[in-house]
Amino acid sequence: MEPRRSLGWPILLGVVLVGSIIALGVGWVLVSIAAALGSKNAAFYWAILGVGVALLVLVLVGVIVYAFLTVKAIALSQRQSNFIDSVTHELKSPLASLKLYLQTLTRRNVSAEQQADFHRFMLDDVERLDTLIDHLLDAAKTLQRRGARGGNVTALEPVLTHARDTVASRYGIGAETIRVGGLADGEPLPADLLVRGRAADLEIVFRNLIDNAVKYSLPRPDVSIEAGAVPGGTVLVRVADNGPGIPSQERRNVFRRFVRLGSELERSTPGTGLGLSLVQSIVSRLRGRVLVKDRGPASGTLVEVRLPGTKG
Repeated sequence: MEPRRSLGWPILLGVVLVGSIIALGVGWVLVSIAAALGSKNAAFYWAILGVGVALLVLVLVGVIVYAFLTVKAIALSQRQSNFIDSVTHELKSPLASLKLYLQTLTRRNVSAEQQADFHRFMLDDVERLDTLIDHLLDAAKTLQRRGARGGNVTALEPVLTHARDTVASRYGIGAETIRVGGLADGEPLPADLLVRGRAADLEIVFRNLIDNAVKYSLPRPDVSIEAGAVPGGTVLVRVADNGPGIPSQERRNVFRRFVRLGSELERSTPGTGLGLSLVQSIVSRLRGRVLVKDRGPASGTLVEVRLPGTKG
């Protein structure tokens, strides 16, 4: 959820603008009266002119700031509307499916094989709801931990392996579908690779990246995770998939909260628009960087995460 912002700043700006306009009007009246009376005081004119110009500049700056705040508020409203559509769809679809299966089991005699299928489908729907709740809870926890700067040191290999296994289990695919290794071809993932940050935060980052990579590559995902130390005391992690990819003009927008590509009511891929926003928020807090890049001649998306490392 988007953090609530104080209304003090817009209210103060409005008061200053109204006061400036009133003062500008009063100054104009005084200048008009002085001109009508034939005043020859040049200092008075220059003083009024200087104050008038300063107030006019202040009003123009205030109008520009208000226009910026208005555009920002409209964009936030659009993203929140997108988020509401997404969450509504994510809640309604599995609930409707669960209701249908339960009604069928209650009202009809079905074979044991059909019952097993229904139970599997219902478990998938429950898993989808559980994933949605996890995203919302992760978002809330991330907003509440603004002060953390990643003072802990965490081994990266178990974090990546656990995130890989969690996503593979969620989508019912073999763990071998998601390859984990070093930056060089055929090189295993270094077991002594350490990064600065909490294990729970790193788990959220890489679980979301791997989840997106698999989700947008179905039904035949081909995902690779490569990690290793690079010059400058930095650890580089690459997550690549064989999905449709992200257009270059949208690569910055996808990290904004509630943003998903396409129409929310028409897409078939589940999601809330929170995953990449969480990734960006946590990586920035850990003083790292996350970028979306081309995969060259191959199709798909390549996400690079750079985090502060430490020698083991």
